[in-house]
Amino acid sequence: MLDRRTFAKLLGASAVTSGFSVALSSDVRPQSAPAAIPVPRGTYLIKNGAVITVDPAQGVLPRADVLVRDGTIQGIGLDLAAAGAEVIDATDMIVMPGFVDTHYHMWSALGRNFIGDSGFGYFPAKNATSTLYQPDDFYNSVMLGLVELANAGITTVHNWSHNTRTPAHADAELRAHRESMLRARYAYGHIDRMPRNQVLDFTDIDRVKREYFGSGSAFEGLVTFGVNLRGLSQSDEVTYHADMKAALERGLPVAIHASQAPPNVVDAEDYERRGWLGPSLLICHYIPARDIDAEIMARTRTPLSFATHSEFRLGVAGDARVALLRMRKAGVLISLSFDATSIAPPNMFETMRFTWNMGIPWRGTPSENLPPVGFREVIEMATINGAKALGLGDVTGSLTVGKRADIILIRGNDVNVAPIANIETTVVQSATPANVDTVLVDGRILKRQGKLVAYDVDRIVRQAKASSLRIRTAAGGVLTPP
Repeated sequence: MLDRRTFAKLLGASAVTSGFSVALSSDVRPQSAPAAIPVPRGTYLIKNGAVITVDPAQGVLPRADVLVRDGTIQGIGLDLAAAGAEVIDATDMIVMPGFVDTHYHMWSALGRNFIGDSGFGYFPAKNATSTLYQPDDFYNSVMLGLVELANAGITTVHNWSHNTRTPAHADAELRAHRESMLRARYAYGHIDRMPRNQVLDFTDIDRVKREYFGSGSAFEGLVTFGVNLRGLSQSDEVTYHADMKAALERGLPVAIHASQAPPNVVDAEDYERRGWLGPSLLICHYIPARDIDAEIMARTRTPLSFATHSEFRLGVAGDARVALLRMRKAGVLISLSFDATSIAPPNMFETMRFTWNMGIPWRGTPSENLPPVGFREVIEMATINGAKALGLGDVTGSLTVGKRADIILIRGNDVNVAPIANIETTVVQSATPANVDTVLVDGRILKRQGKLVAYDVDRIVRQAKASSLRIRTAAGGVLTPP
């Protein structure tokens, strides 16, 4: 069988070093054509919008222009002019940074509707199907998920790949990232349901880091690299410590799941003694955290990904409201996420709205005397906090001159949005993905006038349906196709 580099050369692909890698499987076949249309960066002058900058120096501007050139925000202010720029009329629209999702298991996006009643929830459905995904299914699933994110105004995602079955599966996911043109962190992980005492094999992690991320990022800087580890919820102590040691020796950012129910499997005091905490460790869930855990996370600047829907659905013991307000009181950097599509839709408007509604002090709990969560705060959780949690705070997450142009425009005259009064309230309380008019990532327009313009959506959906049907059929009586 040809090795990866030789096969790429035969296809005329020098892309192993430029960030493109051919996804090989046992039958060694070339990939199908891309499902996306390459989009050049343009020079755009976004005029007369109501601008939420999420930049403390500028705040919310009732009317302003935003100039984009070479993928960068080059100006924000009134009555800007730029020779040769395409003018985008943002009158009666809200202009803001794209959303950032810090925790999404994208390999299972096409399985969003596999779950059912009678106890057949997220974990039974995942356990019944995770071994059945082939590399093509990973590509189809991740591509479906990425395009849905773009449509909803989510411009950056943390692809928490916790079922990376083979090198070909990893390559398939990265191919989807390359074609999607979204900003992301790709976090390589274990094979689902791996034995608790089996350490993570870093051989392919090293290969992916070398071939795709040799310069630190891939695909013109849009994708960065990390790992996700099982933690003590899915591995024993010796194994987990060995996995963490291997990740830290490689200088890789690490993401872990903490508990959504007691017992508390993350001991922040122990983690701090071991030198594990800090901005490069992202902890998700952590519902049973104690006050001391939250205080240590804040002191060490260790961020939290709070998957609001998941915390309620799967947090079977402990209260998600108290957990959120405890972390907030301590000063932990809190970002928002979706977990998996069979638990929550990748809809940041709904997630912000839910978080705002549940973020209130609750009588008889430690949250009783704390202030409620506000509109501006949940917008920050959905944008700049997510960017900071992924190490991208200097790149995206706010509309700031010099940052990359990840920008969304939301129509204000749609029947479910109008009339705009408080601009931040409108985003959280009224808007939905259907109101997202325009999406730019790194200065490229992916959605314009309410339509995705960079993707062959029909093909992406068709391929996802084919993968879904094949997986459901292979699962037999567990998931029966219609």
